[in-house]
Amino acid sequence: MPQTVLYRFLTEVPEAAAIWSALLLLALGLLAVLVARPERDDGTDPVPDPVAEEAARRADLRRYADEVAVAATGAAQTARRRREQWLAAQDEADRAWRAYDEAEASARRFAGAAALPAPHTPRTPAEYAARERWLHHAAMTAHWRGDLSARQLADVLAHRNGWDPRRHPAEQEIVLARAVREGRRAGWAAAAERERRAWRDAELAAEAARILAAEAYAAADALRPALAGDAAGTVRGRGEAAPAPVPAAVPGARWRPARAG
Repeated sequence: MPQTVLYRFLTEVPEAAAIWSALLLLALGLLAVLVARPERDDGTDPVPDPVAEEAARRADLRRYADEVAVAATGAAQTARRRREQWLAAQDEADRAWRAYDEAEASARRFAGAAALPAPHTPRTPAEYAARERWLHHAAMTAHWRGDLSARQLADVLAHRNGWDPRRHPAEQEIVLARAVREGRRAGWAAAAERERRAWRDAELAAEAARILAAEAYAAADALRPALAGDAAGTVRGRGEAAPAPVPAAVPGARWRPARAG
């Protein structure tokens, strides 16, 4: 009996000691984890790190400043492109006005000649055929010059909407001059409307460029203290002087399209 007790003691005690040692190591590990966690005893959240928060704030400022700068650059390019389009539309409207003014002067001259009696010619089929050929040739020439549209030319060839080939060429010339004047008036009105739309687009684009340029400047100004703080921290860390950061130029010109005339 004593031998049995001694045998059980020698075989079971080391196993129990190993188990208790493992439990003790596990408890010590859990205690170390609990001590290392930056939590308060009352169960609240960990204490925020001011340095990390400041670094995150500077990163957000830098990212916002970069995004606004890119947007301001794109808005400035759009404003320049819209201004160029407006200048082109203005030139087109000026050319259309000069063309209409010439047609108006020509129509006034023919209007003065309308007071004179038409030349007397024999009313024969050959005469009417010659008048028709003259009208068709004059209308085709005006169409090639761009003074008559395709629809107006079709009206001339079909002898509709007031185009009568039996009239004397002097009378037909007056009618043709009036038609050219009205066509150029319509072209000038359309060009003037395009110029007004281009002007409005240029104004809106310029206003957007001004707003984004001001926003980019404000973002760069808010970022400047953060950059100065980073530079000061670098100087303190390295113990040597460092050049102050130069803020990037704010894109976007502060201009407004000047409307001539």
